[in-house]
This record gives sequence, C-alpha cells and structure tokens, in this order.
Amino acid sequence: MSQYSPLLGPLLALILWSLVMWLWMYATRIPAILKSGMSLDPNALRGEQMDQLPAKVRWKADNFNHLMEQPTLFYPLLIVLVLLEEQGSAVQVLAWSYVLLRVAHSLVQALINKIELRFAVYLLSNIPLFALTAIATLSFMRQMH
Repeated sequence: MSQYSPLLGPLLALILWSLVMWLWMYATRIPAILKSGMSLDPNALRGEQMDQLPAKVRWKADNFNHLMEQPTLFYPLLIVLVLLEEQGSAVQVLAWSYVLLRVAHSLVQALINKIELRFAVYLLSNIPLFALTAIATLSFMRQMH
C-alpha cells in the first residue's frame, strides 16, 4: 500500500480523543483525591473509594471507560475496511460521523451527564458503526465469491 488510507484519520482521531479524556480524567481525579484527603486502600472493594469523589469528577472516568468499550469494535473495523479497499467517501463520512458522535457523547457525559441526551447521542453513534459493519460484511462476501 503506497498511499495512506483516509480511514487512518478517524481512527487516529478517536485514539487521540481517548487520550484527551484520559488526561482530563486524571486532571480532575488527582486534585479531588488530594482535596478530600482520601487514603487509597488496595483492599477496598472495586470502585468503593472512587464513589467518594464528586460526581463531576467520576463522570470523566466513566466516559474514559466507555471509550475503552464499544470503540474497540470501531478500530479493527476500519482496518478491515482498509484491507477490503472500502475507503470511499460514504465510508469516510460514516467513520468521521462515528468519531464526532463519540466526542459529543464524551462531552455530554463529562460536562452535564444528562442521561437522556447522552443515551440519544450513544444511539446515534451506533448508526454509522452498524452501517460500516454492513459495508465491510457485504464487501467481504462479494470478494469471497
């Protein structure tokens, strides 16, 4: 492959956004832990100590965890689309739409955490993910015959 795929853009953008959320998570979590005087206990039940932090601090960590869940389907899916040579403008629009919707989801969750709005954005982000999956599946089936 002599040229770079345009699908590397949305793939890298979502990785970069995930790292931004990681930085934001620790930029809020560490000061909150220090301010509260919390002593970190390795024997505490999972999540028990973090539940003591203010909700606005926890929202960033919750979102970072979300970025480690469903988007793990997106990354290999884009690689599959590149290998299948499905990189047309519709695929690019769908890939960027997914990234922008995931960023919007992060911002909603990290800033206001209005669950109804967050869920709506999450549902919308599934549309390009399902469409990209359908395109990859159909292309794979076509190329197998």
